[in-house]
Amino acid sequence: MDALSRPREQPRLADEPSEAQAVRDSASEALARAVERLLALQEPEGWWKGELETNVTMDAEDMLLREFLGIREPGPTMRCAAWIRAQQRDDGTWGNFYGAPADLSTTIEAYVALRLAGDQPEEAHMLAAAEQIRALGGLQRARVFTHIWLALFGAWSWSQVPALPVEMIFLPRWCPLGVYDFACWARQTVVALSVVLALRPVKALPFTLEELNGPEPWRQPTPHSLLGRLMIAGDQVLQVYQRLPLGPLRRLALARAERWILDRQERDGGWGGIQPPWVYSLIALRLLGYEIDHPVIARGLEGMQSFTIDEQLRRVEACQSPVWDTCLSLIALHDAGVPGNSDAVLRGADWLLEQQILERGDWAVRRPALEPGGWAFEFANANYPDIDDTAEVVIALRTVNHPEPERVRAAIDRGVRWLEGMRSSDGGWGAFDVDNCRTVIREIPFLDFGEVIDPPSADVTAHIVEMLGLLGRGADELTRGGVRWLLENQEADGSWFGRWGVNHVYGTGAVLPALVSAGVPTTHMAIRRAVGWLEDHQNADGGWGEDCRSYDDPAWVGRGESTPSQTAWALLALEAAGERDGQAALRGIRWLAANQLDDGGWDEPYHTGTGFPSDFYIKYHLYRLIFPVMAMGRFLR
Repeated sequence: MDALSRPREQPRLADEPSEAQAVRDSASEALARAVERLLALQEPEGWWKGELETNVTMDAEDMLLREFLGIREPGPTMRCAAWIRAQQRDDGTWGNFYGAPADLSTTIEAYVALRLAGDQPEEAHMLAAAEQIRALGGLQRARVFTHIWLALFGAWSWSQVPALPVEMIFLPRWCPLGVYDFACWARQTVVALSVVLALRPVKALPFTLEELNGPEPWRQPTPHSLLGRLMIAGDQVLQVYQRLPLGPLRRLALARAERWILDRQERDGGWGGIQPPWVYSLIALRLLGYEIDHPVIARGLEGMQSFTIDEQLRRVEACQSPVWDTCLSLIALHDAGVPGNSDAVLRGADWLLEQQILERGDWAVRRPALEPGGWAFEFANANYPDIDDTAEVVIALRTVNHPEPERVRAAIDRGVRWLEGMRSSDGGWGAFDVDNCRTVIREIPFLDFGEVIDPPSADVTAHIVEMLGLLGRGADELTRGGVRWLLENQEADGSWFGRWGVNHVYGTGAVLPALVSAGVPTTHMAIRRAVGWLEDHQNADGGWGEDCRSYDDPAWVGRGESTPSQTAWALLALEAAGERDGQAALRGIRWLAANQLDDGGWDEPYHTGTGFPSDFYIKYHLYRLIFPVMAMGRFLR
């Protein structure tokens, strides 16, 4: 048996009672302050919502959208430009997460937005940005989505944007490359963009971008597989069709796509609760003849204001997370010992009960007989309830001592039945769909940014398994299948990959509580190996951290500056594994207590949430409070 897989014997705090008690005392004080802070952040209606901070592409593209639609206003433009300037780094570039390397496309989009705001190319910050853009390859090496924005404004040729025929809307559901083979977030985006690419509009900018041209001409991306080469060859054929489509078929396809987009507008005016399909759907509908004052467009633009934080600096959220933040807050309060019938808990539970989705969405394409019952991430996203949120909401609701227990039980039962039906055929769970696993989608030349399918992941599957275990269903075959999936997908080093949080610390922090909840003994080799991995990756200061670069560079796996959320994830795993009294847990709890701010929260500049591995990351402003409350609460109970 090698050293990595051998169970470790950790020193116990029982040998150092005074030290252990000192840590518990400081943790107890820190927890009281943190709970007070968390309760103060609850809204009167019962929900919690922290800001979701991403990167300046959201702000730049909001400005570009308004320029294209002819509705950009001076005041918001100036405040947005101030925010973009504030995020520029010393070398003149912008990155996609805190401490990230320069990102070419993000820097290009920020630069163009600042030009729209009136910044001149000869200004020092613009000179620095342009120099870096050229050094990174210039406009010619930007990603496809950036090329689309440039093409909309005549700064790039539509012929150099990979094809995405709108006729794909007619492909049957069983056919590869049909719209339902895309993950829900990509599906909504590509349908809208297929309309844009079919019509190829141009609204010229009042300036050129010649200063951003790179040293080498644009060329087709280099495929890395036979399938990739076939896709490139197919794209060349489709480019001809894009220029010379069959007229009647193209008109039918545009009409079908228009209906598809309209049918998916949410009650808040948006699409999918996220910024990209919202933006592209508005552009597509405008190109199809909808005026700015048309109710559909007007409602969409009005709804975007709710995603805008418009203070001295104006910034745009890519998404909002009230359901997620609320259910996690209720779990944290339960872990901290807040009574399940307290006013705050009951208000949060009542709000969650009102958010359950009892209508069908795109998930029903593969599960037509399944009754709805899930929850979404956002205020309004009835078409796309998600599996992860639904599991955590059920976990939260079961902790509530509600005066109407049957109402709560009915909601939980509906949610659990929906989750049972959303299991993929391999025994795991994805985030939004069932068996959304056709990897051929990733080879399409158009899709060079972000994950575009939604296969089962360790973190989502773990949350379902944990929920089933807490409901007393650890022996069910459904649960056992989820446990098998998790054990089969453990990484060679003992950790688990994190799809929706950064990264192996998040995945491991989700899986260990799930395995234990489902009845896997803490002596199981998989759990001991994971504990060893966490201990090996604890920072010298006692905390844990993992840089977003871990998705691309193995040297960063489990490595990074200590953060409150990632330290808490590691502690949740250790506590579940029976390591509450171990030295690693002691040092982690001590780190949390020592780094608490005066207001009861913690500072966390780093992005620890994941939108798309390798490409798009999120800083959840409440993660740095909710998860430490969970971790300290479980440590002390």
